[in-house]
Amino acid sequence: MMAHFVTDTNVLLGRTLRHVTRSPDTIITTAVMPIAFLLLFVYVLGGAIDAGASSYIDYLLPGILLITVASGISYTAFRLYSDMSGGMIDRFRSMPIARSATLWAHVLTSLLANMVAVGIVVLAALAMGFRSGAGILAWLAVAGILVTFTLALTWVAVIPGLTARSVDGASALAYPLIFLPFISSAFVPTESMPGPVRAFAENQPVTSMVNTIRALFAQQPVGSDIWVALGWCAGILVAAHVTAMIIYRRKVS
Repeated sequence: MMAHFVTDTNVLLGRTLRHVTRSPDTIITTAVMPIAFLLLFVYVLGGAIDAGASSYIDYLLPGILLITVASGISYTAFRLYSDMSGGMIDRFRSMPIARSATLWAHVLTSLLANMVAVGIVVLAALAMGFRSGAGILAWLAVAGILVTFTLALTWVAVIPGLTARSVDGASALAYPLIFLPFISSAFVPTESMPGPVRAFAENQPVTSMVNTIRALFAQQPVGSDIWVALGWCAGILVAAHVTAMIIYRRKVS
């Protein structure tokens, strides 16, 4: 049964990846806005922001990486909506393939495309002066957090991809997620925020992830932030996956 699921997912993954490679502008577009934020905040606003002992781009990059992921998941919802509205899901139903393989193919495509976009943003940050003395284990830990975060948000994006009634509705999900890092420690320390805003910023998932990635890059202890970050990612991932599968089974039954 598992071998059947893996084989079906691999075949459908090849299909969705071909769609992405034929439209590389989706990856480029995903990376353009985060790079624009880097340029804006580092060269225009960065001089007015106190980042402590580190340079501002070192402080800023972790939040920008999360924005990159958030801006990329809208394409997952769009591609899934296209399959739903275009009748491809109905065609897959008539074939002897694992039911969930279709969704997993879209999710894994999103993961790969977003990691490429993240890599482009990291290269841009390096060109702008970002430096880290972190070792290979720290970089792998950062990659693990970003992969988990991407999987969690992608499964959230699957839900509007299945339920939206228009292309705009399917793609609109990313916009509130993009702005979530702005009310976190991504751009400024939370200590500078007014009371209610600070309370929200310190207790939402992005702040713990940003703090963890920032500490890993700076070779500092991550403390409890890493467990809070992973807890948020795991909770969102499980809840979104279960919800998406329930909706999917109702749609295809």
